[in-house]
Amino acid sequence: MAGLAKMHNTRKARAITAEARDMLGGNGILLDYQVMRHIVDRKKDLIIRGGYNVYPREIEEVLYEHPAVAEAAVIGLPHPALGEEVGAAVALKPGAAITAGELRDYVKGQVAAYKYPRHVWIMDALPEGPTGKIQKRDIVIPATPC
Repeated sequence: MAGLAKMHNTRKARAITAEARDMLGGNGILLDYQVMRHIVDRKKDLIIRGGYNVYPREIEEVLYEHPAVAEAAVIGLPHPALGEEVGAAVALKPGAAITAGELRDYVKGQVAAYKYPRHVWIMDALPEGPTGKIQKRDIVIPATPC
């Protein structure tokens, strides 16, 4: 009887996975042990650093926890050996004073070693579209990011 239940759960997991793939298109999803769906991030935003997957949203959430950060956007930067490197553009709250190195160290202390942004640069404001959403494709990468 236990084998039948296990087979049923496997079929259910496959069915839910197929349904989620069709329904969520470009979204990255994770299934937990109870076959619950969790949207992780947009698939096209995924950064692959040396074979490791880095979801920008995870790093952005850590940056937003810092009291000096008003806006943050994490993007992939080209890297000759790793494929992509993690970079973060940050806009500070009015009156806040923090360096890019301090923000990098803050994130480094809270995420895995391969996930923290190696390049952080501070901007006055991040580019936004008409709806107020940050436009990552319009972010200008400085010639020498920190």
